[in-house]
This record gives sequence, structure tokens and C-alpha cells, in this order.
Amino acid sequence: MLSRRTFVSKFSIAVSAISLAAGLGLHATAAHAEGLKIGFSQVTLQSPFYVQLKDGAEAAAKAGGDTLVFLDANGDVSKQNNDIQDLITQGVSAIIINPVNPDAVVPSLEAAVAAGIPVITVDRSINGEGVTAHIGRDNKAMGKLVGEAVVARLKADGIEKAKIIEIQGDAGGAVMMDRRDGFHSAIEGSGHTIVEGPYAEYIRSNAVTAMQDLLQANADVKVIYAHNDDMALGALQVLQENNRTDVLVAGVDGLSEALGVMADGGNYIATALNDPKYLGDVTIQVAREAAAKKPVSKFVDAGTALVTKDNVKDFPREGLFAEYRPKVLGQ
Repeated sequence: MLSRRTFVSKFSIAVSAISLAAGLGLHATAAHAEGLKIGFSQVTLQSPFYVQLKDGAEAAAKAGGDTLVFLDANGDVSKQNNDIQDLITQGVSAIIINPVNPDAVVPSLEAAVAAGIPVITVDRSINGEGVTAHIGRDNKAMGKLVGEAVVARLKADGIEKAKIIEIQGDAGGAVMMDRRDGFHSAIEGSGHTIVEGPYAEYIRSNAVTAMQDLLQANADVKVIYAHNDDMALGALQVLQENNRTDVLVAGVDGLSEALGVMADGGNYIATALNDPKYLGDVTIQVAREAAAKKPVSKFVDAGTALVTKDNVKDFPREGLFAEYRPKVLGQ
């Protein structure tokens, strides 16, 4: 995931975007849900999660006989706005957007709506009117599930008033705040204390560096909670290098590597599943329905589940992320 950035959107972008849509007079109509051209403007492909999201969307589109026009913004909001204008020009039946910035793409959202093209957001939402549906997961619930597992494990181990270090995602990010708030709600009233660590941007190497300093300053730590498994695994690496087998570790996302460590025993005690391929699959299904002018829910939760040592063997983990495909659309 990318760190939050500040972008200055020019008024001219909004004017040109809406003028383009009006001038083209495009309308996304579909008599059936096959043979569609669906556009996908992705925030980046620098994250393995987003590569897997793309793969899932492409597989679902191909399976349904549809064409997916995929464009990578590479973290650049100006490029993303241009990409969305390109998709409008191509006359796609629906546009999927995973925004670089929730505010800076609003002009392009408005242009798509003016052109009669349904817009579906995935993973990250947009702060604007006109989005047909958002496909994601309840990150607050994910954080809470992991927090409850931490509290249960500490109780089972007879540990009271534990110090918990939290390694955070990106400053100001919606996912970061939800995973933080959900975890905090589970810890509240337990007697344990949370030390909010630095923002490691969901990157393992950053978490390794942060954990080296955190361990020196907090020798009495009992638990590490990171906003994703990649950072949690980085923290675990430092703990192992310092022979701190007494410290528990938990993360979020259901990274197969994390489940593997959990299955082998040891101190990686919990994660919450966040299968990106299935997220892409569900997004295409919703886009197909929206293009056909069928009613869709404003928010579609692709589902999650807690993984601990007790159920880790229940989830396939041949890919980068553990597989979890609950029925969320009545399929």
C-alpha cells in the first residue's frame, strides 16, 4: 500500500473532465452481462496485494467473456485522472477505480457519471458523489478480530497488564485508522497498554528498522501488532535475531507466509484474511451487474475471517495470500 500523499487538483482538470464527458455523450448501456469492456484504474502495482487484485479481476473478466482494460496509475494522481479520461473516451461499460487519493480523482468521477458510466471503487473509496458501489472489507472488524485473539492468548498465558507495541501503516490512511481503531476497541478495558509505534508504510524493511529501535526502548514488550502481516513478519525477524521468543506477534491480511509460520508453531498468533484475488473477482461481478443497470449494494463486503493456530490448516495458502472465498453475492 502506498503512503498517503497530498495532491493539488487543478480546476482545469475538473472542467476538462466534465467537458470531455459531455462532448462525447457516452452512455454505458448493456443488454446482458457478457462481452463487456470494463475499465480498471489501479493505484499502483508496486504492492503484491494490488498485483494479486489485478490478477483476480483479469481472471474473472476472462471467465465471463469480458474485456478488462487495465491502467496502472503508479501512484501518480495526474496519471490516474488521465487514465480515467482515456477509459471514458474508449466508451467502457463500467469503470473500476482504486484511487491514489480519495479527493483528487473526484473530477474524473464526475466526468464518468456525466457520461453515464457506472463507477465502482475497490479497496479504497472516493470522497465524492456518484459512486455506484464500493467493494472492500471491513478493516475495523479485521483489527478487532485480531485484537480479541491477542487478549484471549494473553489471558490463556496468564499475562496481565501487557505492553503491546503497534506498528502502523500509513499516516492518515483510512485502512490504517480502521485497523488501529478496531484493534484498540478489543484491547480497551483489558488492562493491557498499547504503545503506538511509527508508520512503517506497510513495508517489511521499514518495520525491521523500526522494530530494532522499539525493542531497545521497550524491553518489557509482550506483544507486537502490525497493520499488515508483512510488517509483522519484519518485527518477528528482529525478535528472533534477539532471541525474544517470549514476545507474541499478530498482523492482518492473511499472507501465506504468516500462516506458514503460524502452522509451524511459535509466537505468530493471529491474522485476518484479506484475499486480494477474490476481491478482484467480486469487483468484476459487481461491475458487470452495474453495467447491466441492475441494482447493486452500495457496499459489498468481500469477507474476512480470523486465523489462529487452531484453524490455520483450514485455509489454502498456495498463493501469496491465503485463499478465502465466502459467498457474498448470492452466487
